[in-house]
Amino acid sequence: MTKNTDHLLEIMVKLRDPFGGCPWDVEQNFKSIAPYTIEEAYEVADAIARGNMTDLKNELGDLLFQVIFHAQIASEAGHFTYEDVVNAISEKMVRRHPHVFSDAMIESADAQTSAWEDIKAQERLGSEDKSVLADVPVAMPALTRAEKLQKRAARVGFDWDDPERVLDKIKEEVAEVEAETSAALGGDRNGMAEEIGDLLFACVNLARKWGVDPETALRRGNEKFERRFRAMEAYFQGTGTEMASLSLEEMENAWVMIKNAQREAPSS
Repeated sequence: MTKNTDHLLEIMVKLRDPFGGCPWDVEQNFKSIAPYTIEEAYEVADAIARGNMTDLKNELGDLLFQVIFHAQIASEAGHFTYEDVVNAISEKMVRRHPHVFSDAMIESADAQTSAWEDIKAQERLGSEDKSVLADVPVAMPALTRAEKLQKRAARVGFDWDDPERVLDKIKEEVAEVEAETSAALGGDRNGMAEEIGDLLFACVNLARKWGVDPETALRRGNEKFERRFRAMEAYFQGTGTEMASLSLEEMENAWVMIKNAQREAPSS
């Protein structure tokens, strides 16, 4: 294992060599490869969702290479090395699992989650930003970040006990979106953008209260829309009809028909 990792590190050094390496790799910096790092993480998630273990193996390798890429850039600048990265995560895992690596007692997964957050809170005390909202990444997908911010706020009691209160908040936000319609039609959409953001934040809160991951829920919604839209395309292709020639009402009727048919179809 160490030999294979060392070989990959050597490959990265060679690629970054200004005298004989890859020009593209040599030109890269933290910011320029960050989008690729995010992309590789999504491709890992996609392989998991598809249950394709061969793809998962390959995508995990691509993601590991991104870690090594960042570490190599850092090493060249004198910040840290790949070994420092491994040591840091090893120390963190030991520190955050005292029930495994010391004599602390934790009896359930929920208790472990709570203890994990308590340890993270203690770690934040040593940082300049001592807010409970500190270190929630700004670049995180917006739905996921909203959920994390809400969870952090809930830990100090800033949360509703009853999901019905969240539903009331959603209705309130919908009314505020409606109130911005006239301004938006007149060309001023700043208020509309703000109110839609508040509405989405409230919807994430409702998902959190019911234990639903908002990213997963929206991903499933996307998949459902794509599946039904593709079925509608196939339906009209079968009738020799161009969709662009149809009215919205005609497409809506076909959509409802396909929706009902897919609901009634037995699951495999």
